[in-house]
Amino acid sequence: MWSGTRLALCSLALLVSYWALGAVLQGRLQVAEMLLAQTAAVATAAAALGWTDLAMLSKPLPLLVATLLIAIKLYLERAEAGFYSLLLAALAASLAGDVLLMLPGDLFVPGLAAFLVAHVLYLLLLRRGLNGFPSRPALVATLGTGALVYALLWPGLHGRLLASAVGVYVLVIALMAAQALGRAAVLRDRPSRAVACGAVLFLISDALLGINRFVVTVPLSPLWVLGSYFLAQALIAGNLRPIGAPR
Repeated sequence: MWSGTRLALCSLALLVSYWALGAVLQGRLQVAEMLLAQTAAVATAAAALGWTDLAMLSKPLPLLVATLLIAIKLYLERAEAGFYSLLLAALAASLAGDVLLMLPGDLFVPGLAAFLVAHVLYLLLLRRGLNGFPSRPALVATLGTGALVYALLWPGLHGRLLASAVGVYVLVIALMAAQALGRAAVLRDRPSRAVACGAVLFLISDALLGINRFVVTVPLSPLWVLGSYFLAQALIAGNLRPIGAPR
């Protein structure tokens, strides 16, 4: 007999899958975008339900689909090969982080390093065509949020290596989110706003991951962590494009 929570999680995954299929039939999503939504829904639900084998099989799939999506863009838009090659590298680093964090053993720091590379690449992409950080309020807000999260995590960060690695990571992701928000403030278009939402969701997802790992157990943490993470990656990969590129 299934509990209400299990039934709700499975129903949610099915709802997302059917919505994505309907969006493809209506011409609002590409097939690759549908697969990204569906694989993310399955991976999130499997992790939240504790279905370990299915979770390990499905977790890398959303980033593999996102990588395919950007590889297609790279092929079709060769004039922007440098931009999309960098985005492809960021997704590959994220995929490496996903795999490292789910493997047996204590691979948290290597996984963190892989995501750090991804955020540095995202930051470089977001800075293209802009001077510095366009929005000082956004920079203050994200750095302040990062400092608060790091202070919350600090008591659980045992060892100089771990504390240093988490500190550098928090700084870089805060800068990435600030750059995305500033870019959206300058461009004022739907894709840049979507990317900014993705960057903020990435910050939230990682904060929840850190709190769950180092502070206190968050109920249904895989649902909130992976759900916000996959949505963040989808928003960034699906909307990040060179300044001036056609919408």
